[in-house]
Amino acid sequence: MKGISALCLVAGLAFPVAAQEPLSAIEWLSEEARVPVAPPRVIAPDEPPVSDGITLPEITVAPLDDVRRDAVGLLPPAVTGLPPTLWTAGHETRFETLWKRATDEPHPAIQALYYTLLLAEAEPPAGDDGSFLKTRVETLIDFGAIEPAYALLERADPETPRLFPLWLDLSLLKGDEGIACKTLSNRPELFDNYAARVYCHARDGDWQTAALLYETARALNLLDKRQDFLLAQFLEPELIDEAVGLAPPSNPSPLMFRLYEAAGTPLPTRNLPRAFATADLRNTSGWKAEIEAAERLVRTGALSENRLLGLYTHRKPAASGGIWDRVAAIQALDDAITAGDDAALSRALGPAWRQMRRIRLEVPFARLFAGALAEHDLTGPAATLAWRIRLLSEEYEAAGASPPDSAEARFLGALARGEPDADTAPSRLARHVAEAFGQPARAAMRHEALLRDAKLGEAILDAATRLDRAGPEDYDEITGALSTLRAVGLEDTARRAALQLLILGPRQ
Repeated sequence: MKGISALCLVAGLAFPVAAQEPLSAIEWLSEEARVPVAPPRVIAPDEPPVSDGITLPEITVAPLDDVRRDAVGLLPPAVTGLPPTLWTAGHETRFETLWKRATDEPHPAIQALYYTLLLAEAEPPAGDDGSFLKTRVETLIDFGAIEPAYALLERADPETPRLFPLWLDLSLLKGDEGIACKTLSNRPELFDNYAARVYCHARDGDWQTAALLYETARALNLLDKRQDFLLAQFLEPELIDEAVGLAPPSNPSPLMFRLYEAAGTPLPTRNLPRAFATADLRNTSGWKAEIEAAERLVRTGALSENRLLGLYTHRKPAASGGIWDRVAAIQALDDAITAGDDAALSRALGPAWRQMRRIRLEVPFARLFAGALAEHDLTGPAATLAWRIRLLSEEYEAAGASPPDSAEARFLGALARGEPDADTAPSRLARHVAEAFGQPARAAMRHEALLRDAKLGEAILDAATRLDRAGPEDYDEITGALSTLRAVGLEDTARRAALQLLILGPRQ
């Protein structure tokens, strides 16, 4: 997937909807996988330096065909505002450590920044042996972002021993391993793994070679008990009815996962790593499993919230309690918006919001419904809630211009406009957030040395992970991280992150 089709994977943060049209009318089944990315980094031409002696690298654009394999990305500098030298002054092992600090489910503003950094087209650290690209792809997989990870590898040309195993894993997770398997059958030196070679030859219809490789691997004791058991059933399906089942593994490889599927005993994905949730979206699972998988993936931005809305509104729930109450609440809200019924909308908004808060999908909810909510004349608590929801959406700055009449709302409105006053902060956390928005923007002391040494990527990633991991009373970490993001031109990300912290609270 190259060029425009690759960029489609990361296109857009918001999905506008026509007034009075059902939000569920979106053609969600045909929509490509997307991930939200941070708005471009912007450095004002007349802005003073963030600290004496710090220089930020100038942005230059290299033709896509000229970049090195390990410098590939889906987002060019013209889109991200990040220079090609983003990572060059740092060291790969440091970046690997920082990526491991990222939490499983950061606030969406930080998640979007993570995707921007992971997908940015930029030269790797000096002296890198290809590990940096591998780290980026593995981090995307951890977030469940299978399609962007696959696209990144395709642009890098994955037919190398270092990258091919990842490409095969991603192909298996996508359920589309035909090309990767054919490549391995023709070039076995790419991956010295007998189980994968047996599977691929059999999948390609070359049963004789698959059986020969299987017997060779058994004779040389190259297969563990589980691989032997599953491959035997894969090669001889009549053995399935006679086989004694093995306890399901807690962390299977993508190949083992597919072999369990082939044996007619697919593994539930609910307790598996997030990347396996994509298997439940292949129209082979029940409606409940599809919704649960989509919720997991939307929580990290690995799946569009439009796809989740389509699943929520697919049909009427036949039961109540748990996930079905959530489905019913979203359907009631969607119906009220479609009907243009302000009274019904006021009744439906609170329950739907509480359901989405319960599963930490407040920002995807806001991206779906904020635009429609702004078009309705709500009053009382529903109006206040709708305004707060808009602060979590693309419309946060417009919403901030007209806050409700309360001290907290006025502070949040000022923050949305980038001018909060610490003296009017309604809480200690809000006061420390406001301190990060002083003028001029200045990086935290811990990041000044990094910026001075042209380690822009490391400064941004360190600030992001500190904000990601900050607890409710890690005030200095929060102030410092927000200050650095602003100082390097990521004002929009800093405002979104600050609003999410104050409205939703730190992730714990």
